[in-house]
Amino acid sequence: MAAQPTTQLETFANPAAERDYTILLEIPEFTCLCPRTGQPDFATLELTYVPDRLCVELKSLKLYIWSFRNRGAFHEAVTNEIADHIAAAIEPRFLRLAARFNVRGGIGTRVITERRQNGWQGRAASPTAAPQAG
Repeated sequence: MAAQPTTQLETFANPAAERDYTILLEIPEFTCLCPRTGQPDFATLELTYVPDRLCVELKSLKLYIWSFRNRGAFHEAVTNEIADHIAAAIEPRFLRLAARFNVRGGIGTRVITERRQNGWQGRAASPTAAPQAG
């Protein structure tokens, strides 16, 4: 049986909950529909989070992202909705979701939203913080 889109996110126990570490996920195939024209919008989502007790299971994340394919949504609304759902599912110490929407009509859009646990003072690694060859 083929997988179907779902709005449910599955989780698993963080294997290193005693320390801060950053998980970076790139999701290059996000699609939703423009609520005004019905035309498809394409984006790359960059999810960065520091887990607390739970991590998001990747297959369920893929199926969750797929659930937006036929929905009309403004870029700002859909980015915040996804961040809210993931944050509610895993309650991370820190979460950043950057949505980089493809250019349409001469305008590219990038929406970035963050969630942080009260009192968390750590730092999340940046996707651009890769070590330099040297």
